[in-house]
Amino acid sequence: MDLGLTDKVVLVTGGSRGLGRTICELLAAEGARVAVNYRSRPAEAEAVVRGIGERFGRPAVAVCGDVACEADVVRMFDQAEQQLGPVDALVNNAAVCPVRPTVELPVEEFNQALQVNMTGTFLASRELVRRLAAGNRHGQIVNISSQAAFRGSQSGKSAYDASKAGVIGLTVSLARELAPRGINVNCVAPGLMYTEMVAAAIDADPEKFNRRVPLGRIGRTEEIAAVVVFLCSARASYMTGATVDVSGGLAMH
Repeated sequence: MDLGLTDKVVLVTGGSRGLGRTICELLAAEGARVAVNYRSRPAEAEAVVRGIGERFGRPAVAVCGDVACEADVVRMFDQAEQQLGPVDALVNNAAVCPVRPTVELPVEEFNQALQVNMTGTFLASRELVRRLAAGNRHGQIVNISSQAAFRGSQSGKSAYDASKAGVIGLTVSLARELAPRGINVNCVAPGLMYTEMVAAAIDADPEKFNRRVPLGRIGRTEEIAAVVVFLCSARASYMTGATVDVSGGLAMH
């Protein structure tokens, strides 16, 4: 199936590692031009860009910026546009996850999670919408939430869980508002998956995590990224406001 992504420009926030890196790679495999956003790991972002060029022969660029900073967001869109062309689709993937019991969680860490995970999603989405509107263009926004938005957690991730629930609410609101403009806004809610963020905990007792999933194993980033890439494409043209569970059966409804 041709997803119609050839030469489309897609900006992926938090694209230098984990799920974000895999999303960047699968987008490039489908022919997209990819802007790989990073905040503090330039070497990792540049490695993703090099790998895209070597493996897929597609243009890509690393764009530095803190998604919680309005000026940074504008600048990273400017850089992507200058080097790749106007951005057609956005994947809001950047996130932080402080881990502390709520009674020990400083308000600064709680606020940082909201700023990066939720405000960052808003700022990047708003910038794309402004640019699409200026050019009278259609586009796609794909937000990354989590099953924790629905299920919560027992491991001191209340700030992360709350912010990811907010991302789902923002997705629905934006989708309803932007539908008349031909801008599709959807969300992916992954379940357990193996990334750098959770590798140490999973490696310590993999069966503990596998037993929690009806399919009997945690997910691979490629399995979640494939759904994200589909939602960036013209093949998802009749989807907006949806939150897609990619959880190995953790969510069944």
